[in-house]
Amino acid sequence: MRRAAPAVHSPSPMSAPSYEIAHCVVCGHADAELVADTDDVRAEVEQLWAFHDRRLRSGTPPRRLIDRVAFSEHPALRIVRCRECGLVYRNPVERSRELTEIYARDELSTDVMRALHDAQRATMGGQARRLRRALGRGGSGLEVGSYVGAFLDAAREEGLDVEGVDVNPAANAFTRSMGFTVHDGDLATFDCSRRFDAVAIWNTFDQLAEPRAALAAAHELLRDNGVLAIRVPNGASYLSLRHRLRDGSAIGRRAARAVLAFNNLLGFPYRAGFSPSSLGRLLGQTGFEVFAVRGDVLVPTADEWTRPWARVEERIVKRLLAMAARWDAGRAPWFEVYAKRTA
Repeated sequence: MRRAAPAVHSPSPMSAPSYEIAHCVVCGHADAELVADTDDVRAEVEQLWAFHDRRLRSGTPPRRLIDRVAFSEHPALRIVRCRECGLVYRNPVERSRELTEIYARDELSTDVMRALHDAQRATMGGQARRLRRALGRGGSGLEVGSYVGAFLDAAREEGLDVEGVDVNPAANAFTRSMGFTVHDGDLATFDCSRRFDAVAIWNTFDQLAEPRAALAAAHELLRDNGVLAIRVPNGASYLSLRHRLRDGSAIGRRAARAVLAFNNLLGFPYRAGFSPSSLGRLLGQTGFEVFAVRGDVLVPTADEWTRPWARVEERIVKRLLAMAARWDAGRAPWFEVYAKRTA
């Protein structure tokens, strides 16, 4: 599983990116309504920092802010919503080559990668079990954006033979050191002659420069009736919570801020924010048939630098959200989609 989300630029130096005008990757339209401008995004990012500042111990090392308030990409300049399908996306967006370079050169220390692996491992166990159930058996798989190897570890325990592919050489070296097979690159450069029972794209699909091309590549890599599993932040949920954050009661605003912050939705730091319906539409267009949708929450982010009361708070909030998400995936902060490859 790759980074939880790119919210603000990482502590390492990085020059400002160049941008290009975007369009909806689902329906191809450019007709969109403004959700947030630069000042709105900046205000939400400041709220994110303030939220976690109260919950982190004094003297928290900058490297431990990663995947909580510090991520790889710069904040969005504008966030818009497609009038046709409802997709939430950045417009303008970073150019494709620059986006890949950002993630390829993002280098963390071994102890930070180990901490990320350990924090994500428990949650990945559930995803590995669900993928095995979707397959109905063990089998082979490829995880796109394998990052620190948490899912590869969980999949092995479930009897799945899963390899990884990631653009980040440092993360790949760390994951290989734990005995997993990881390939440098992305779906565009992966060996197209190979076939797998499953392809999983956890917390990475929303960061891809060309999601439609990625789905076409995944279709080629899957055997007939192979399973594609995707996990993404819910753009529709962000819009609903953002409305409450702005216009709700005092209690409603505090609750919305907590849900947004604990799920890395403040400032909507993603390239694209799908809903179950918009992602299902894109999958149908690219040769997949959705057979299951599951609402969920972001993986836990609390660690030894989190104040004890804040650890309990996060656990309670996410447990309640996860229970509600099972009943209504459309409103969940995050969701998973499972689809079969059609002819």
